[in-house]
Amino acid sequence: MGAPVPVSVVALDPVLEAGIRATLLVRPELTVCEPADARVAVLTVDRLGPAELDMVRTTRTQPHRPAVVLVAGALASGDVLHALAAGARGLLLRREADASRLAHAVLAAARDDCTLPPGLLEELLDQPEAPVRGSGGGWSESMLSERERSVLRLVADGHETAEIAQRLAYSPRTVTTVVHDITQRFRLRNRAHAVAYALRAGLL
Repeated sequence: MGAPVPVSVVALDPVLEAGIRATLLVRPELTVCEPADARVAVLTVDRLGPAELDMVRTTRTQPHRPAVVLVAGALASGDVLHALAAGARGLLLRREADASRLAHAVLAAARDDCTLPPGLLEELLDQPEAPVRGSGGGWSESMLSERERSVLRLVADGHETAEIAQRLAYSPRTVTTVVHDITQRFRLRNRAHAVAYALRAGLL
């Protein structure tokens, strides 16, 4: 095992902050640190409004650019996409943020992977389809190759880069390149954002 991943915790409620810290401290692969030293920042909020989204953006623009895992008490319709667009690398509901799931999200964010519980991805399917900026108005079947769809399906199932590479007999670099190409082409923020739009467009 390598050095523990340094994680900071930010919460407006000191009780919530103490709870998240205690949850993280039981995992030997993580260490809780000051914000300036963190590779990953866990932001804990009651709801996701403009102020909370600004907090995600501000955290992401710090000089050391920590990845952000967002733990929310509740999520309204559209909150998932807003969080991903603001730069969150992981998203958990507070009631589901046990030590195992939280550590999984933090470690994935530290590897520049992105996690989103399947239940939250499914929630996106109920939202009206919106065109992707720069794509000329939504996605069509021809916009994604079969290889790109295969990668995104496995991302949607919760698999990370190394697992996807093994399942598809690609190198991890190839998987990373495929996801990067999709996010750049459609001007998306990260892989979970790409999966969300692909799901909404009916391509997965």
